[in-house]
Amino acid sequence: MDNVLGVLNLGDFAQAFSKMGMFPVFDLAYYIVSILYLKYEPGSVEVSRRSPVASWLCAMLYCFGSYILADVMLGSSPLDYFQHNSHILLASAVWYLVFYCPLNLFYKCVAFLPVKLVLVALKEVVRTRKIAAGVHHAHHAYHHGFFIMVIVGYVKGSGVALISNFEQLLRGVWRPDTNEILNMSFPTKASLYGAILFTLQEAQWLPVSKSTLIVVFTLFMATSKVVMTARHSHGSPFTLIESWTCHLLFGSPLAGSEEDHHHAAAAAAPSSPLKTKEEQGEGVRKRKAKKAE
Repeated sequence: MDNVLGVLNLGDFAQAFSKMGMFPVFDLAYYIVSILYLKYEPGSVEVSRRSPVASWLCAMLYCFGSYILADVMLGSSPLDYFQHNSHILLASAVWYLVFYCPLNLFYKCVAFLPVKLVLVALKEVVRTRKIAAGVHHAHHAYHHGFFIMVIVGYVKGSGVALISNFEQLLRGVWRPDTNEILNMSFPTKASLYGAILFTLQEAQWLPVSKSTLIVVFTLFMATSKVVMTARHSHGSPFTLIESWTCHLLFGSPLAGSEEDHHHAAAAAAPSSPLKTKEEQGEGVRKRKAKKAE
């Protein structure tokens, strides 16, 4: 891979890209998309009106939950990241604009699909860097703890997803069926696979430089998320491989049989339980807007 990049004169680009600072542009995009997804959660707008403090705490978890969880796992204070005042202030400003901007103008601008696609792509740049940084940090603390490297990288990349049930409690919601470990989304799965790749690279078992791996994995994540967002899809590029692997190793049903089961259940039920959080939140807001009219 490095030889190919060298022939194409992309080695220097990979080095520069891997060392590029994330603050403020990329981090801003990360905060906007994260808090945008928080607003999609059913009841989040009502919580922001009833208890701004609870809403702000939820927003901070969406933006910094991965740092908090990783710090706890590595024996540091969960408040360590809050010493970065500029990041906290930027995320807080985004939270205020998303929830309280007059006429909902900021939300409408960032939720406009072309703008949202750009923000989603920039967010995946940050996710990849967080996975790589998590693995590198764990490598320094536990030089031969390869499983620890994978776990910390996975946690750093997954964001608030792994502590979503705790975040829901702050909003007065208890939905254990949304546990991310039981129902892993594409970003969570990709973070796990990315953490494995970066751990192999850190252990020098993967014959590729870290900068090259960062570029390649970023391109994969950004492209996948942009396509999925543009198509309003919530599937996973890994579905086919995972389905056959789990079927052969663990006797799990194939994806096709699961889809048939879901379609049958959806036809029998008055409303589909397979709607995503984003779709449910959008539906609630549209119904309220119609009633107001």
